[in-house]
Amino acid sequence: MDYDIHSHDLVIVGGGLTGLRAALEGVRGGLDVAVVSKVHPLRSHSVAAQGGINAALGNAAGGEDDNWEKHAFDTVKGSDYLADQDAVEIMCREAPTTVVELEHMGTVFSRTEDGRIAQRPFGGAGFPRTCYAADRTGRNLLHTLYEQLTATGVTFYDEYFVTSLVVDGGRCTGCTALNIADGVLHGFVAGATLLATGGFGRLFARSTNALINTGDGAALAFRAGVPLEDMEFVQFHPTTLFGSNILITEGARGEGGLLFNNREERFMKDYAAKAMELAPRDIVARAIQTEAEAGRGFENEYVHLDLTHLGAGRINERLPGIRQIAIDFAGVDPVEAPIPVQPGQHYSMGGVPSGVDGLTPMPGLYAAGECSCVSVHGSNRLGGNSLLETVVFGKLAGAAIVGAMKGLEHPPPDPLLARIESERNRIQDLRSRRDDVSEFWGLP
Repeated sequence: MDYDIHSHDLVIVGGGLTGLRAALEGVRGGLDVAVVSKVHPLRSHSVAAQGGINAALGNAAGGEDDNWEKHAFDTVKGSDYLADQDAVEIMCREAPTTVVELEHMGTVFSRTEDGRIAQRPFGGAGFPRTCYAADRTGRNLLHTLYEQLTATGVTFYDEYFVTSLVVDGGRCTGCTALNIADGVLHGFVAGATLLATGGFGRLFARSTNALINTGDGAALAFRAGVPLEDMEFVQFHPTTLFGSNILITEGARGEGGLLFNNREERFMKDYAAKAMELAPRDIVARAIQTEAEAGRGFENEYVHLDLTHLGAGRINERLPGIRQIAIDFAGVDPVEAPIPVQPGQHYSMGGVPSGVDGLTPMPGLYAAGECSCVSVHGSNRLGGNSLLETVVFGKLAGAAIVGAMKGLEHPPPDPLLARIESERNRIQDLRSRRDDVSEFWGLP
């Protein structure tokens, strides 16, 4: 036999923040949970989130009057009024509790002088409500949740690439996955399957996304017969490092970073005179691209993000990762010189249609996080809302699955065995091809 079969109550595809938070909720609810990820969970793209997580805590100066309703208003306005407002309300209501819960689990947030969780301003927000851990917020959250799960009975299948969903009578009953290390095909029988695979940024030439972000979740659902939603809504981050497109967090502008064109003008005055560098991402990204195309960019490609006036102390305290990235990948020390930045694809608002409980149009199949479309972002996501989305809807999806599993009979293995056979033939066909790659794609 050249395949292995596994059986679990819940199989989660993806080991980022959404998947880990759902796994924690599932195991707390007594489920046998498996996390299948094509990388080790701590290598998931959630680790790259820098700036912070939004919550109306009112801890920062000027944010004392903030509340969840104002957070919701900013989110809906930033979405161009295309977000699902009921879903936005749930996310923003849950935000303060979510951040405090993460802190109690062990997340080390940056602090104010009086010991409260520090908050910084972000684009499109009426108040400074972005809680942060220097410029490594996603990394800290991911490590926290993974540490929590190591003390549970969750089974991790690291470096397994999911190749298909198993559908029986219109219901998802598991998936197939290829063990990357040895090439053996594995089958997973599950009462519920949750897609938590992140976005599809690597479809674009310029993207902040990791190489693993290839839209697997959306592709799996679509091939299984689930329609996709809002796929035209793609966000471009205004500040990615010129040349490599590594993310330069919005927190750099939240800390006071300024944008200049090649005439040494703060050009945002011509696009968003009130908000300036902290306008919503779509506005700032279009402004930078407009400047470059009008000949006011450097090499007609990028503009400058200037942090030098912040001083070494503040940069080293609040933006140490950004400083190191600029030095390592652009040869620029932001303490001494501005950073060259240009827009790059950053986030996928569209994906697998799902409710706040993660349920998709296909029974037994759930989706949450960036691969899903709830939709809390409409056509434009506010910075700081993505980390919030992952943990809020990961938790809600996990809780919904716990409830749905009560009294549910475990699916039979026969449909999985049939799917394994067809997947094995498909993979073998791919492996046996000898076509020249350039010829196959019609390249010169």
